[in-house]
Amino acid sequence: MRSNKEVRDDIIEKLTTVVDPELNIDIVNLGLIYNVDLDEDGICLVQMTLTTMGCPLTNILADMVTRALKDIPEIKNVDVEFVWEPMWTTDRLSRYAKLALGIH
Repeated sequence: MRSNKEVRDDIIEKLTTVVDPELNIDIVNLGLIYNVDLDEDGICLVQMTLTTMGCPLTNILADMVTRALKDIPEIKNVDVEFVWEPMWTTDRLSRYAKLALGIH
C-alpha cells in the first residue's frame, strides 16, 4: 500500500499532464490547483481556479482533470470544485510558466 505522500505526488504528477488549451501550459505550473484531498473512500477532491472567472473552458478542464486521475488505483471518483477565493494572479505562476509566458 502506498503512503499518502506517494499518492499525492502521483496526483500532482498526473495533473501536470492537464494543459490549458489557451495558454499551452499545465494547470499545476499555472498555479490553478489550490488543494487536492483524497478521502478514505477514494473520493479525490481537486479544488482549482481559472485565470478568469468567465472562462469557457470550465467543463473541459474538469473533464481533463478527471481523465488524468482515472488511472490512479486509490481514486474511485474525482470531484473538481472551482474556487474563486483567493483570486488567481500571475504571482501563482511557477518560474517555468513565467518564462514560457514572458513574464518577469
